[in-house]
Amino acid sequence: MSTPWLEIIIPAPAFAADLIGHEMIELGGRGVTVEERQLDTFVMPDFDKETPEFLHLKAYFAAVEDVDALRRKVQERLQELREMLPKLPQMAIEIRTVCEQDWAEDWKQHFGSIRIGRRLVVTPTWEAFEAGPGDAVVTLDPGMAFGTGTHDTTRLCLEALAQIFEDLPPVRVLDVGTGSGILAIAAASLGAETVTACDIEPLSCHIAAENARLNHVADRVHVTSAPLEELEGSYDMVLANILAEENIRLAPQLVSRLAFGGSLILSGILREKEDLVTAAFAAHGLGEPSVLRTPDWSCLIYRPAD
Repeated sequence: MSTPWLEIIIPAPAFAADLIGHEMIELGGRGVTVEERQLDTFVMPDFDKETPEFLHLKAYFAAVEDVDALRRKVQERLQELREMLPKLPQMAIEIRTVCEQDWAEDWKQHFGSIRIGRRLVVTPTWEAFEAGPGDAVVTLDPGMAFGTGTHDTTRLCLEALAQIFEDLPPVRVLDVGTGSGILAIAAASLGAETVTACDIEPLSCHIAAENARLNHVADRVHVTSAPLEELEGSYDMVLANILAEENIRLAPQLVSRLAFGGSLILSGILREKEDLVTAAFAAHGLGEPSVLRTPDWSCLIYRPAD
C-alpha cells in the first residue's frame, strides 16, 4: 500500500518561488516541485526559457492528523516572507492527500548524475553511477534530501567548494546550517579530514547524519545542533548557505571561526542583497570576494590574498 502524503499547492510569484520552496523544506517538507520543474535539484535551470509571472508550487509533507495546524504553520512562514518581501502577495494555499507513488517516482524521470568541477559528482540513489579514478561521489535524492538552501544556492556552493578543493584541500571544514548535509558530505568526500555540520533544526540534523552514514563519511562528519557561538576551534573552510540576513547577523562568528589562510563561502544571498553582505564582511577585515551568480542568487567566496 502506498504511503499517504500531503500536497500543499501554492500559487507562487516567480520571483519568490525559490524562497518559498526553501521555507517549505525548512518546515519539514520532503520535496518541492514547480510547474514541470523541480527545486533543489542537481541540474541548473534553463535561464533562456521564459518564466511565467506565477508558478504552480507544490510542497510534499508526511501525512499528519492535524492538517489545520500544518496549514497555519505554512501561512505563518508565508507571512514572514511578506515582511521581507513587501511585493509578495497574499496566497491562497490548497492541501490535499496524495499517494507517494503519484509524485516521488516521477522524480526519477527527470534527474540523473551531474559532475561539478573535475572530481565532484552528485547522483540520486536510484542511479547506478560508475565512478572514475579520483571521483568524489555524493549520493542524495534531489528535493527529498536537500534540506537547506534552494537549488541555485546549493549548486553555487558546491561549485565554489569543488574549486577550492582543487587548489588547496582544507583539512577542517565547518558547514553552518547544514540542512541535508550535502555540503558537509561533499567536503568529506573530496578529502577533508574533519567536518562539523551544525543546524538548529533537529530534523535537519537527523537527515544530515543519516545522509553522512549512507555516504560512508559519518566517521568524518560530526553533526550537531549546537549553535554557532558554542562551537570551538578554527577551520580551514567555513560554509554558510543561509539567507543574506543570517549571513550578516552571524558575520562576526563566521569570521572568527576562520583559521589563518582559511576560505569562507557564503550563499543563500539574493543578488539585490549582495552589496549588503559584502559591506558587512568588509567591516570585519575581509577584502573583496570573488562571486558566483545566477540571475537571482549570489555566492561570495573569500580566500586569502596571494
